[in-house]
Amino acid sequence: MDSMVVQRSSPSSNGGLNAIRAMIMVLVMVVFVGYLLLWLMTPTNVYRQKWLPKIRADANSTFFGAQGPTILLYTFPILFIAVLGCVYLHLGKKSSSPNIERNGKKHKLAIWRRPVIIKVLGIVSRIELAFFVMFMALLVWSFSTYLRVSFAKITPQSAAKQGEKVWEAKLDSAALRLGLVGNLCLAFLFFPVTRGSSVLPLFGLTSEASVKYHIWLGHIVMTLFTAHGLCYIIYWAVTHQLLEMLKWDKTGVSNVAGELALLAGLAMWVTTFPRIRRKMFELFFYTHYLYILFIAFFIFHVGISYSCMMLPGFYLFVVDRFLRFLQSRQGVRLVSARVLPCEVMELNFSKARGLSYTPTSIMFMNVPGISKLQWHPFTISSSSNLEPEKLSVIIKSEGSWSKKLYQMLSSPSSVDHLDVSIEGPYGPASTNFLRHDTLVMVSGGSGITPFISIFRDLIFTSETVKCKTPQILLICAFKNTTDLTMLDLLLPISSTQNGFSNLHLQIEAYVTRDKEPKRETKMPLQNIWFKPNSSDSPISPILGPNSWIWLGAIISSSLIIFLLFMGILTRYYIYPIDHNTNQVYSYSSRAVLNILLICISIAVTASAAFYWNKKQGARETNQVQNMEGTTPVASPSSWVYNADREMESFPQQSLVQSTNVHYGERPDLKRILFERKESSIGVLVCGPKKMRHEVASICSAGLAENLHFESISFSW
Repeated sequence: MDSMVVQRSSPSSNGGLNAIRAMIMVLVMVVFVGYLLLWLMTPTNVYRQKWLPKIRADANSTFFGAQGPTILLYTFPILFIAVLGCVYLHLGKKSSSPNIERNGKKHKLAIWRRPVIIKVLGIVSRIELAFFVMFMALLVWSFSTYLRVSFAKITPQSAAKQGEKVWEAKLDSAALRLGLVGNLCLAFLFFPVTRGSSVLPLFGLTSEASVKYHIWLGHIVMTLFTAHGLCYIIYWAVTHQLLEMLKWDKTGVSNVAGELALLAGLAMWVTTFPRIRRKMFELFFYTHYLYILFIAFFIFHVGISYSCMMLPGFYLFVVDRFLRFLQSRQGVRLVSARVLPCEVMELNFSKARGLSYTPTSIMFMNVPGISKLQWHPFTISSSSNLEPEKLSVIIKSEGSWSKKLYQMLSSPSSVDHLDVSIEGPYGPASTNFLRHDTLVMVSGGSGITPFISIFRDLIFTSETVKCKTPQILLICAFKNTTDLTMLDLLLPISSTQNGFSNLHLQIEAYVTRDKEPKRETKMPLQNIWFKPNSSDSPISPILGPNSWIWLGAIISSSLIIFLLFMGILTRYYIYPIDHNTNQVYSYSSRAVLNILLICISIAVTASAAFYWNKKQGARETNQVQNMEGTTPVASPSSWVYNADREMESFPQQSLVQSTNVHYGERPDLKRILFERKESSIGVLVCGPKKMRHEVASICSAGLAENLHFESISFSW
């Protein structure tokens, strides 16, 4: 069978919605390509001598000054794309019956999705590698063009007029151009870490999967800016102008501000290297807040007008960051917890029915009783469809923070209430697991967590949608026998769903350190029920059920408010000083005013939208039901000892019967994957770096065309 499409019954309106979404996507791509072409042309003489003077002449205004054309060219297109993205994603939520594509001709881009292992970059798809190469080519093109244009103007005569040698003049020019190219990277730096972004989902990305792009860009930015600073220091030293390092020009480039920005950037950069980040995570975490000083002094260094070139990415980040701040102020209701003998905890929160999320989504959690400042990401293990009033996360006791949480929950006098704040959830806009005939999920240790959410969602799909679901092969490797108890978490705490019987599940569990089953003396599974607190509330969407529309409204209205007040301030305060007096308005003061206006406009609009939706949500969930449950129907001992006992639940019984446990060995992944003969096999892996690379190497070898690799890695 070459190809097959399984299509759910869809209302006639879906065709219209899909047509509108297609038009929006075309418009987005046109604007985005134009934006990239603008960056491509920025270093050229055509842009600087012909286009820019004409644009400035046409856009000259006493309300915006020189800042206006920069906002029009570099800021507006991206914010326009962000607003269009909000509409696109909102319409996608309303289109409730997407086509489920299966194998064959639908995998035309499969060869481009195959993984490639690059020592510096890690596991990347060929598409990602191609875009990375193109981006690096853009940087090389920009730098070489800047140098070619500027060096053409440097002659022995021109250098002599400045009292310099030719190589000194070229060093001065090269140092400046390194900073200009660094600003290009800075323009894209904040997009990957904007968690609630409407831009990333347009390109099929999530903030968690895009963190690696932020890391790449961060290294490139700091390399260029460090070279920029060092070249200037060398230039000032050889030309006897070291006092330039103390210069804070009122109307030009402020060197002191640039040096302070560079120092803040270097402090962040040093702590990002894996050896430091993993061993001293708290140092990395707190040091990264220096980005505030980095951006502030960067704006003081180059001026607000030039900073508008990198403004859109940071603008969207500030919107997202403030919404996260508002959400994190509210405590959430923690209903219960399961504590496993392998030092794994499942926390179950009350959730509003209006909150939906996709499998493999994550949320950030803060427990003030441990640390008021630390936020840690955890994969959501529940399904918003299968468990409409509950949201669960699974935490492995590994780091210092999670060990403190485990001690709090596992102590004999366990707390009866735990204050918790959350940010999120965040995840892909949609998933396409149903397009495969088989899903092979490979996990190591706690890497099984994202697969639990997929498994639970497939239970709901098989029961409710009544479409064919893929076969599931779960290959999980654990260190010790007690770690097998994590398989109990595949089913919710109340595992009475009948949809499990429709799934074709096979579990191959490998215990690597134990040669045979061991009877552990550790504490048995604990179930903890927490007392409700009147100040806590269920986890709900930040901006309500129509969150994408509200986000688009915040972005557009805050920009309008900012432009309105900035125009009035410029026309009636700054402009008279610049043109009616002998003095020039300070660039630093102008930057401060712009930063304040941006922050105020975002704070006002985001707060209004957040509290309006919170008020509406409070009316709908005025009475929150206390979720009562029963003890899990199977004891973990059924996994550890393979006890021959009567099961109280058919799903739990079927789960045990579907599991083969292998002791003292590791899975032969190559053999297992190549033995699968289905026409389309989705291969997902989450676990240690060595395991991810092994699976990626197998799928990238091209020896089996039916293997389609999808990396799920949360350990960047």
